[in-house]
Amino acid sequence: MRLLDVPTLTGGRRPTFTIERAEDLDGYRRLRRAVFVEEQGLFAGSDLDDRDADPRTVVLLARDRAGTVVGGVRLGPATDGPDLGWWTGGRLAVAPPWRATTGVGPALVRAACAYAENAGVLRFDATVQHRAAGMFRRLGWDTVRPVTVAGRPHTVMRWPIGRIAALVSATKRDLGALLTGLAPGGAGWVGDDGAPVPGSDLVAACDAILPSMVERDPEWAGWCGVLVNVNDLSAMGATPVGLLDALGARDRASAARVLAGVRAAANAYGAPVLGGHTQLGVPASLAITALGTVDGSPVPGGGGAPGHEVRLTVDLGGGWRPGYTGRQWDSSSTRTTADLRAMGAFVGAYRPAAAKDVSMAGVVGTLGMLAEAGGCRAVLDVAAVPRPDGVPTGDWLTCFPGFGMLTAAAPDTGPPTAGPATTAICGALETGSGVALRWPDGELTEAIAAGVTNLGAAHPQEDR
Repeated sequence: MRLLDVPTLTGGRRPTFTIERAEDLDGYRRLRRAVFVEEQGLFAGSDLDDRDADPRTVVLLARDRAGTVVGGVRLGPATDGPDLGWWTGGRLAVAPPWRATTGVGPALVRAACAYAENAGVLRFDATVQHRAAGMFRRLGWDTVRPVTVAGRPHTVMRWPIGRIAALVSATKRDLGALLTGLAPGGAGWVGDDGAPVPGSDLVAACDAILPSMVERDPEWAGWCGVLVNVNDLSAMGATPVGLLDALGARDRASAARVLAGVRAAANAYGAPVLGGHTQLGVPASLAITALGTVDGSPVPGGGGAPGHEVRLTVDLGGGWRPGYTGRQWDSSSTRTTADLRAMGAFVGAYRPAAAKDVSMAGVVGTLGMLAEAGGCRAVLDVAAVPRPDGVPTGDWLTCFPGFGMLTAAAPDTGPPTAGPATTAICGALETGSGVALRWPDGELTEAIAAGVTNLGAAHPQEDR
């Protein structure tokens, strides 16, 4: 089974080898023994270890045109427990005649990086011999620190995975410049999910659905149009009272399918459609405005401060929406109205210092927005994030989870239950900017270097 296009991995040269995932490990293990035991003397007798016994470990092989194994590398989860999206690579071995100018070693490293990223990995490390560190650096790896393995100098290297930063840049990075002078929400409300209506107890929210989604999956688009707006109100502690929709469709049948989704969700959430506008004979589009009422002051997105604990409250039920695996989790369409209302009332009953519902920027991107609006930095403990079984960490931290609320509050401020949703302390706010991921070994990796939206903080820390 071919894994990747070898000319791409070798810089365009005519390939003399292929790279594939191993099904039979005998050839690879013989090569490893020849290199690490017999040639280099790094190990006595055998170089096999517990990673070789882990069924999650993946081996990539380079074979010549005759099918002979001429190189190989292994990679897989770094910890024995659940796969947290932290993988390590190692045991990179190349047969002597295939070293130097053939490109086998670099191609295997590139293939391992691609495989790890496709598997939803967010941290990928390798401990390499000192003499190989230069090759890894040329391939784009970062140096972490020197270590000693089997009495020989090695270097811990890390492949920079920019999945979260790329998502943030694509979805949120330009908002600050675009919204200059508009002051959405009014003074003190920066980057909030809804906007308080001055002189009233009303909160308004508005979201548009991607036209491609309206075209491809109209009923789901209609459902999500209601879902995201109700979540926006809920994040500010508001209870929905009604919706307005603006729909564009190419014909009556297309419009009817979108409105069927809107109607189903409006009934499920108990948020009636009060009115709106429908236009036929135009490209697909859908925008919904929601109005809600709040008892007291709305909960801000920018109320967090250094020292606050971060909690994620998320509905782990359901599964990937067909056609959106790794991007959209459907946790709402099978819930009862009582369940949906219990989750929606969570923030209003809890009244934390800050709250934001997890948007298309994912858990980490949304946490970055909460931290940015609070004028601080967030650290997320990856192992503490509630996550459905079997879902890759990279997908879960970057997807739209259906119902997910991030809250910040002083320590020991226990929240109420949130219906079927799960709540866990999974991080903290501190002085600084951006978002870092904390791993079980205590290592921090930067996920977002600075602000997400460039809208700035709602209140300077010194004014709190």
